[in-house]
Amino acid sequence: MIAGRLSMLGALAAALLASTAARAQVSDDVVKIGVLTDMNGPASTPTGQGSVTAAQMAVDDFGGKVLGKPISVIVGDHQLKPDIGASLARRWYDVDQVDLIVDVPVSAVGLAVQNVANEKKKLFITHSTGTADFHGKFCSPYAIQWVFDTHALAAGTAKEVVKRGGDSWFFITDDYAFGHSLERDASAVITANGGKVLGAVRPPFATSDLSSFILQAQASKAKIIGIAAGPPNNTNEIKTAGEFGIFKGGQQMAGLLVLITDIHALGLRPPRGCCSPRRSTGTWTTRPANGRSATSPR
Repeated sequence: MIAGRLSMLGALAAALLASTAARAQVSDDVVKIGVLTDMNGPASTPTGQGSVTAAQMAVDDFGGKVLGKPISVIVGDHQLKPDIGASLARRWYDVDQVDLIVDVPVSAVGLAVQNVANEKKKLFITHSTGTADFHGKFCSPYAIQWVFDTHALAAGTAKEVVKRGGDSWFFITDDYAFGHSLERDASAVITANGGKVLGAVRPPFATSDLSSFILQAQASKAKIIGIAAGPPNNTNEIKTAGEFGIFKGGQQMAGLLVLITDIHALGLRPPRGCCSPRRSTGTWTTRPANGRSATSPR
């Protein structure tokens, strides 16, 4: 993750050096990068302070200057609220003379910030959000989506799961922009490959009790329970599913976005009733953001 951010900011700096048009962006003789992130909430583990540190490492690695001008990093916490994210972005662009905003975890906040970037004709790179709408219906000449999107996640996992026999799906979908986009894109891939979507439930982001949603997924009798969510709901759904005997009953779970930090959160001990090497009890299949699948043994 840090390496990706280093590459991203290094590429940005190179682009600034090569672009005469970009010189007009440096309005106060400082190239100012704003890391707009979640510092304390449920998205802070894969982003938060790690994103801030990675941005500063990239600046240091680039020598601290571009176009002969110093590079400065400032930090803001959007608290996972689109209105706060948009307000901070507007102030940064208008008052604090920020030249570029990066990070912005969760798609709903990222889309709100992209709207401000469009309005102000300023640069924005989102690399902690997944909805394909960033480069789809809300495509912007001022924004770049880096790392992954919901179409890639869906096409990579859903297609392969359907091909190996997982042709009936029920989704547990985070009830915000990223979850809805992931369910939409995965559903399109499933039906295009001959599968069926039997339904969906939509728990709030970072909800503390997932029991009723897991029970509805279990009652659907779908072969595959699709997890259209990121952390923390994705790992909590896998753990809760094990407690309710989802895997012992023969159903499987497909995590459409699973980060390495989520694997660590699950721990070395698999969910209860899942993945025993001695008997077939079902699997949970994940698609990490690095594009490699991680499927437990049957």
